[in-house]
Amino acid sequence: MELWDLYDKDRNPLNKLHKRGKPIPKGEFHLAVSVLTQNSKKQILVTLRSPDKQPYPNLWEMTAGSVVAGEDSLSAAVRELYEETGISALPQELEYIGEYRGTGAIVDMYKIVRDIDIKDIHLQKGETSDAKWVSVDEFEMMIDNGMVTPPVARRFYKCRQLGLFD
Repeated sequence: MELWDLYDKDRNPLNKLHKRGKPIPKGEFHLAVSVLTQNSKKQILVTLRSPDKQPYPNLWEMTAGSVVAGEDSLSAAVRELYEETGISALPQELEYIGEYRGTGAIVDMYKIVRDIDIKDIHLQKGETSDAKWVSVDEFEMMIDNGMVTPPVARRFYKCRQLGLFD
């Protein structure tokens, strides 16, 4: 059972725990993280969601996940990156790039530049089933073709607005 801390719209702690899978009350938010991993060629690391992973099975995404109760977002980003890809990173290697607001979630977005061979990516059983490096243009085409989870597509366009792919 995964528990999340809940926050108000201004990120003030509500001192309430929330069980994953239950609806989040209106006006309350949990924290989540998203990690944009790029290599020196400016390619984006994407992973394919497991066919058993709900929602959005068999769709591509960037590393992301929820911040568990008692955890801060940077620690969660480091943890999720390792769990989903096997990439170990120190907290100072991740650059905070902004926030994205979703329904019931405040998503802290981070970026890391890492040159790693795709064969060295370790997939998380039950979470991810494939990984590849794609160019920004390829990723946009994947979005246009419905191959990327909608939340990740929205965060990608937020990153684009921030000028991260220029």
